[in-house]
Amino acid sequence: MYEANTAVIGRVATHPTRRDLPNGDQLVTFRMASNSRRYDSARGDWVDSGTLYLTVNCWRKLVEGVEASLQRGDPIIAYGQLRSNEYTGRDGKERSDLEMRALALGPDLGRCTAPVQRKHFGRAEPAEPAPDQNTEPDAAGEPATQHS
Repeated sequence: MYEANTAVIGRVATHPTRRDLPNGDQLVTFRMASNSRRYDSARGDWVDSGTLYLTVNCWRKLVEGVEASLQRGDPIIAYGQLRSNEYTGRDGKERSDLEMRALALGPDLGRCTAPVQRKHFGRAEPAEPAPDQNTEPDAAGEPATQHS
């Protein structure tokens, strides 16, 4: 099966939902919306020219990070494998849905700010650096670098 990897920039459209599957795997799923904009020179302004909606599925290491970090409305960049699903809806009409199996996901730092908390997956914590001989504590007890 051909799987296209791509990046999509947009916003979280639905609250991420976590599911525990019978085989023990965990999955976080949400809908994402990406608006296409173009400059209309006749109006002298940017106008929306369509919205792409897709379902984003997050597995393995992404589950915890997405669940703890993202909520509806957040600007994100999603990278992963795109798939199209065709199915018959409850009303009997043929439908299709675009789905992404996310490989990487994060906030769009061009539209928001985000603190970074690094995970240490089974690795030992890095040792504290030895104090520099050219530092003395400041009034709060924190090391302050002296400049010569």
